[in-house]
Amino acid sequence: MSSDKATLLRDLLKQVSRLFYTTLAVVPANVRDQVGLAYLFARAADTIADTELIDRPRRLGYLQRLREQFVSEQLDREQIRSIQQSVGSVQQESAERLLLERLDECFQVFLACSLDDQQRIRRVIVTLTQGMETDLNTFPGGASGELTALKTIDDLDRYTYSVAGCVGEFWTALMCAHRKALANWDCQRMSEIGVRFGKGLQLTNIVKDVAHDLQKGRCYIPEMMLTEVGLTPSDLLDQRNLLRFRPVLSKLVRQAVAHLDQGWAYTMAIPRHETRLRLACMWPILSAGESLKLVMNSPDLLNHAVKVKIPRSKVYQIMAMTTGTVACGYAGTAYWGHLRKQII
Repeated sequence: MSSDKATLLRDLLKQVSRLFYTTLAVVPANVRDQVGLAYLFARAADTIADTELIDRPRRLGYLQRLREQFVSEQLDREQIRSIQQSVGSVQQESAERLLLERLDECFQVFLACSLDDQQRIRRVIVTLTQGMETDLNTFPGGASGELTALKTIDDLDRYTYSVAGCVGEFWTALMCAHRKALANWDCQRMSEIGVRFGKGLQLTNIVKDVAHDLQKGRCYIPEMMLTEVGLTPSDLLDQRNLLRFRPVLSKLVRQAVAHLDQGWAYTMAIPRHETRLRLACMWPILSAGESLKLVMNSPDLLNHAVKVKIPRSKVYQIMAMTTGTVACGYAGTAYWGHLRKQII
């Protein structure tokens, strides 16, 4: 990939997500651009889905147009321009506006990738955009007064796959193709474990953002689970119901930890000398563990005015510890084990 295209990716990533940019820096160089590019496309799709100044039917239309670019072998530059002009022009966040303004350049970088890498990026973006469309269709409201919930645990499982588990498949396929140290991996089996890894990260986001999502009319906590403890989705709008909600919360957190345990097994299956790859997997798991610890201890989990979020200093502490021990499995596993005991 030419230096100007690599510079485009780095500049955009730094603008759109400084934390992801910092994390991406540790990813091995021969897969870094592909990961960064897939992230930017996913972020563009997410921006389209979340642009409330555009009505829901039109957002669904723009998402479909974006997905069509990854289904068809030929890019439709007119469609890309229409997305840029219609969605980019109403962005209040400068980073999102810049991303959409340069979306056509991202597609030029995409076309410079190998055909195999293009196919991997196509697959994950098609799945992610389908998940976003399902999300928009499942939750037709936009405020707490129009609250809708997922119905079953299977609905939740499908959702976590379509917006995060599929990334585990993409990551595994990409690494198996480009990292010689993974030549002995059973790519299919590790891909399945990678799906669990992604689901664990998404389930962590769901439980820590529950109050924030409720305000947007979205309850990712399955109605079936709430019914078991005599609650309805709208009951979660009342902070006083946190105690009654805790048994459901504990089940979901245990499920998240079980998924992340698989993510840790995935990480430990990476050869020790693939330090960068190990670190890129360790950081999100340990950060998720710290988040789950906060979730289980927060008295304000259902208070939408309080953001349950680990401080950036904690993220940097995790990075420093794991980098300082050169992604040592013994030290990392001890940290993860200690965290698990504090969570469940």
